[in-house]
Amino acid sequence: QVFLVEKAGRRSLFLAGLMGMLVSAVAMTVGLVLLSQFAWMSYVSMVAIFLFVIFFEVGPGPIPWFIVAELFSQGPRPAAIAVAGFCNWACNFIVGMCFQYIADLCGPYVFAIFAALLLLFFLFAYFKVPETKGKSFEEIAAVFRRKKLSAKVMTELQDLRAGEEA
Repeated sequence: QVFLVEKAGRRSLFLAGLMGMLVSAVAMTVGLVLLSQFAWMSYVSMVAIFLFVIFFEVGPGPIPWFIVAELFSQGPRPAAIAVAGFCNWACNFIVGMCFQYIADLCGPYVFAIFAALLLLFFLFAYFKVPETKGKSFEEIAAVFRRKKLSAKVMTELQDLRAGEEA
């Protein structure tokens, strides 16, 4: 896994994992919806489950731990990892406790909820998560500063335009 992460990059593996999980969740939904019409859809659902787990283990399972460790300097890193771990386990607990109720409520469309969330996570990661492969903490922090600075400049330009129109 470590060699794959170093070769392919954290962001690309994370995005590939999210997209693979999204496609697998859609395939699980289709398989469950069409199961009563086609008996072979059970195989589609089983393959989709296996692929979902594989894609999770390639991307969203391990990669956030790499990224969190690389986004923070030595001082706040332990606290950031603790918060990330708490969020991870809290979400796992919530999904574990609520899944049966959601499955009873949504029936075969239960994985459509996961597909929608995965799409949101993919879009967020695509637009907001930087590639950290081969970069120091200072370089990663500079990327965030540039984004913050460009957003501030855009806001000031909009304010100036609004003032000129008034």
